[in-house]
Amino acid sequence: MPPMHSPISDAALETLFRGARTHYFWTDTPVDDTLLQRLYELTALPPTAANGQPLRVVFLKSPEAKKRLLPSLFPGNEKKIMAAPVTAILAWDRLFYEHLPLLSPHVDARSWYAGEERASLAEITAFRSGCLQGGYFILAARALGLDCGPISGFDNDTLDREFFPDGRFKSNFLCNLGVGDPAKLFPRAPRLDFATACAVL
Repeated sequence: MPPMHSPISDAALETLFRGARTHYFWTDTPVDDTLLQRLYELTALPPTAANGQPLRVVFLKSPEAKKRLLPSLFPGNEKKIMAAPVTAILAWDRLFYEHLPLLSPHVDARSWYAGEERASLAEITAFRSGCLQGGYFILAARALGLDCGPISGFDNDTLDREFFPDGRFKSNFLCNLGVGDPAKLFPRAPRLDFATACAVL
């Protein structure tokens, strides 16, 4: 039986999990476009169903671009968005399977999802894998030295009409990116323990 991979260092676990926090206040440290490209390249590597990679990301950096978000935001989130160096819209592609001949060339995976009779399976698969990639996105950002502030307090339909009017992409959540201000962090909220959240059968 092959040995397990060596675990990552305790310092890496601190960066990715134990010391990582959700940030609402930011320093003025800029985020370079090359760093955003590296972030996506890491996000694309972990597994998704049929290697479908349905995540689509729009990075908003300019005040003008961010102002397009404002009508969709729930009260209280406007300042968080405008203050962050970058706000990412994480969306998923309803027609992700059109890329499967490239992404899964060893099998006709497109036929699993294409067509009206498979629309429900395609939708569920795209959303599920898009959520997985959203989690990978946050971990990749932290691994590259960025802080994250994910936000779900917005109206998806309003946002989608503004940014994805053709209906192909559907928004999932927003994620602010940058270097957070640790002095303004709230105390970490409790987490459920293993006995409450898990079972071993």
